[in-house]
Amino acid sequence: MEVFGCCDDRFGRVRDAFRENFASRSELGAAVHVIVEGRPVVDLWGGVADPRTDAAWREDTLVLVFSSTKGATAACAHLLRSRGLLDFDTPVAHYWPEFGQQGKASIPVSFLLTHRAGLAAIDQPLPPEALFDWQRVTTALAEQPPLWPPGEGHGYHAITFGFLVGEVIRRISGRSVGQFFREEIAGPLDLDFWIGLPAEHEQRVARVRMPPLRSRPTPFFRALLQRGSLTWKAFMNPPSVTSGSAANTRAVHAAELPASNGITNARGLARLYAALVGLQGAPLLDRETLAFAEHVAVDGPDRVLLVRTRFSHGFMKSVREDPNDAVRFGPNEAAFGHVGAGGSFGMADPVAGVAMGYVMNQLGSGIFLNERGQSLIDAVYDCLGG
Repeated sequence: MEVFGCCDDRFGRVRDAFRENFASRSELGAAVHVIVEGRPVVDLWGGVADPRTDAAWREDTLVLVFSSTKGATAACAHLLRSRGLLDFDTPVAHYWPEFGQQGKASIPVSFLLTHRAGLAAIDQPLPPEALFDWQRVTTALAEQPPLWPPGEGHGYHAITFGFLVGEVIRRISGRSVGQFFREEIAGPLDLDFWIGLPAEHEQRVARVRMPPLRSRPTPFFRALLQRGSLTWKAFMNPPSVTSGSAANTRAVHAAELPASNGITNARGLARLYAALVGLQGAPLLDRETLAFAEHVAVDGPDRVLLVRTRFSHGFMKSVREDPNDAVRFGPNEAAFGHVGAGGSFGMADPVAGVAMGYVMNQLGSGIFLNERGQSLIDAVYDCLGG
């Protein structure tokens, strides 16, 4: 298996792990990018972008990164806070008055970012096409009563996160999340990262392949198959982009789904996180705002994913003890990032001076990192001396 790109000799173990993913961990096509103390030290890609044609994964190949998109959306909210335009402690209804219905008038913005709002799902049945109707979904969320007392525990807002946080961004900025992200973050940083992909880039998008079934379904997957459960509604009302062939359609790629349909590459993810913590130039966020990304806000059993999860404001934090569904962004507690369905991720570690992105088109089983992405993270820290 030929791997392309470059790798600093000091980080040879990362190149070895990347190759091993193809040799023995069922990698199809993938890319990894690592920045250490402001300098790119790993920039590798390889494999197949389209299994129907055997088209090669190229340097500029893009791919759907599913919930890794949430990190980009959270970055938009943090940027507004850093500019003094958004207060995480202010009620959502201050920015979005219609949201205050059904006992939600006092829910602060921070609850949206930390999955504590009780709005992980919508009770009103929605057809598949509603996923592409921003007004319909945000109206339904404004009319939705909380599914648990806000602030009392948390549950992953798998799809609604993008609409909830995105509508706050839209009300403040007057722009959709995709437009705001492009004009204020991706464009100025020259990131090949899109929430709502223009048609001229469609030919560069790799075709994703669904994950293999686990031999022993976890509580999450059993709940996902139970129609009407909170987990089922969170992912399937309306059906999300992870539910089959929809992920490879132009309609999904063109839409703005700020929780789940970002399209980018490993460089885009790594450079976004490098910018957040100031590894390449001035940090995108002020120090006070960056603390909201670094510090754990919620930690405990997740009402939707049915495992322990830890979140800062908009970002995932490491959960190390679960052998099947773990997130280990290195050894430092300040590290933060976000994982996407199948195992893509972006992360930053301000202590070690590391930013990293990994993307692939063969989705892995499980709901967080799998052994392919984790092996790359582990190799980076091995090269840094632990």
